[in-house]
Amino acid sequence: MPRHRPDVHWPDLTVRRNAPAGRGTDTAVTWSVCVRDAGGAVLHAHRPELVLSTASVGKLLLLLQVARSVPLDLPCDRRDVEPVADSGLWQHLSTDVLPAGDLAVLVASVSDNLATNVLLRHAGLDRVAALAGSLGLTATALHDVVRDVRTAAHPPRLSSGSAEELSLLLHRLPDLDGGPQVLRWLGTSADLSMVASAFDLDPLSHAGVVLRNKTGTDEGVRADVGVVTGPAGPVSYAVLANWPPEVATVGEVLATMRALGDAIRGVVGN
Repeated sequence: MPRHRPDVHWPDLTVRRNAPAGRGTDTAVTWSVCVRDAGGAVLHAHRPELVLSTASVGKLLLLLQVARSVPLDLPCDRRDVEPVADSGLWQHLSTDVLPAGDLAVLVASVSDNLATNVLLRHAGLDRVAALAGSLGLTATALHDVVRDVRTAAHPPRLSSGSAEELSLLLHRLPDLDGGPQVLRWLGTSADLSMVASAFDLDPLSHAGVVLRNKTGTDEGVRADVGVVTGPAGPVSYAVLANWPPEVATVGEVLATMRALGDAIRGVVGN
């Protein structure tokens, strides 16, 4: 079992990195962080119980429900749902029909919104919620389909979660029904802009530490959860950040997420 190395430096999340002069105290960004070792014990945490917006991280629950209940060769037609833009590749492809397994890869690799909504049509948002409950998750949920415009009539956020629950979910995935398949899908993730930026991997062809991660991005939201395995063993992590966009920059948040990734890299080994 990997041990917490004494020379690992965990960044102080009460101090803003790269902040403008006079704005060094981080009252702007709300963090929820939890890092666990191979046995599930907490190596490092900062307000892990906080429930924050997690944007696309909630799609993890959808992927697990798909792995459990949807035939991966099931033909799925994007014309069965309303078009949705933003992240994804399917909107740019010519084919209207893809198998469910391919859609799961699109969700895991580029957080494809259209593929997400088509899979939700087959997996069922209510069944995704029931799955979360069966796993004992009380803070972590996928609340809605992806929408180009979210109004007062819709749930206020796509998903929410706490670092405590999400890091434990990632730790448990290898032993959950459908979990190994989800981890294989997550191995295609191309978003290494956050915590995973510290691992110096090629986003399109990982070689080095073994990384399985899912990210979430929205205005004032950055979230990165995953499992990374190096010579010293695996670590599961969840790093969530929410902030009012007018009082902090994405660059400040990403610098801190990279620093947390550097610390995790120190635990798993290079």
